[in-house]
Amino acid sequence: MTEKIDMRIEPKSNQLNADDLITGPITVTITGVRGLNSDEQPVEMTLSDGRKPYYPCKSMRRMLIAVWGPDAKAYVGRRLTLYRDPAVAFGGLTVGGIRISHASHIDAPVLMALTVTRGKKAPYRVLPLASEDTDQRGRLADAAALARTLDAEWSAYQESGELPDDYAARLAELCSDVGRASPLRAAVRDDQSRALWDGARHAAGRLRAAFDADRAAGGGEP
Repeated sequence: MTEKIDMRIEPKSNQLNADDLITGPITVTITGVRGLNSDEQPVEMTLSDGRKPYYPCKSMRRMLIAVWGPDAKAYVGRRLTLYRDPAVAFGGLTVGGIRISHASHIDAPVLMALTVTRGKKAPYRVLPLASEDTDQRGRLADAAALARTLDAEWSAYQESGELPDDYAARLAELCSDVGRASPLRAAVRDDQSRALWDGARHAAGRLRAAFDADRAAGGGEP
């Protein structure tokens, strides 16, 4: 009998640190920024999803100013992707550190030279992070495309009497997507995406009702 071992590896700390990111990068939204009376850690950023606050090091503070400018109040609501760089050294030891790989609200990569060791600099680049609107539009477009496909297959079924074997499963997927993504509709600003979403929602309801009525009437199983 195999004994399971508690593999929790999160370090005990009141702030986000490099070891928190051993399992991979995270993308977070900044919910607040405040200055602290500390020479080593003068800036605290509170983060979304209940994560511990992020205290950017001097190099990353310089990078943030290069990316977003010096007005820290403008950072609230913006997003960063943070990762663990195992090569970061401190006090002569390689201990790892938190670095920024992507940032929202930029249209092109931002490149600048940052100090890596005393007297030595190296180029550092932050890439644009896709906006939440882009992600939302993609999800709505996927749902709309599935709705169009299912609608066409249902129309063909009225003539041929045959549906693809996986029709019921894909219809259930569409209805589930519509339910999960309903809050996204209000967040998307462009009329085209909203129209696509409304079409997918109406199609899901209409096709579900027609499918269920057909099955109840003894229609062939897809």
